[in-house]
Amino acid sequence: MASRRDDGVFDPQGVDWQRVSPRLAAVRRIGSVLASLVPLVPAVVLAVLLDRWWISLLWLPFAVLLVVRLVVVGRQVAAIGYAEREDDLLVRHGLLFRSLVVVPYGRMQLVDVQAGPVDRRFGIATVQLHTASAGTDATIPGLPPQEAERLRDRLASRGEARLAGL
Repeated sequence: MASRRDDGVFDPQGVDWQRVSPRLAAVRRIGSVLASLVPLVPAVVLAVLLDRWWISLLWLPFAVLLVVRLVVVGRQVAAIGYAEREDDLLVRHGLLFRSLVVVPYGRMQLVDVQAGPVDRRFGIATVQLHTASAGTDATIPGLPPQEAERLRDRLASRGEARLAGL
């Protein structure tokens, strides 16, 4: 899949980016809604206990942030991509603050697949790559379980092959 971004640092030429599942956006939206309930509940309880309706307005800034988050999360998920090259794996994400992580196969120590209860319900998983340097660890969220398994096995075998060659 070709990228819509033309800024060479984050979109090297000749790279075929793979996208994550759009279901990741739904999972992140659910998390945002649940997190927004944390300030809402105390505001409503205080308003009821103190008989002051305006106290419930304390939640208003959180509601605005929630709406912004619900709108932006789809674009954030669309910005996540990964690409397998001959010697390394590229992982990019971010809209405003972009990031491109290049993980050489020979530096990988562990490839981990994770899925919480909400992730499993939506049929997605996260692949996490661990290297000797924490700065080059990479995470690819929102993969279908079959793709996460395929990627885990492929990366592990490529990492072993590169380590054997050292």
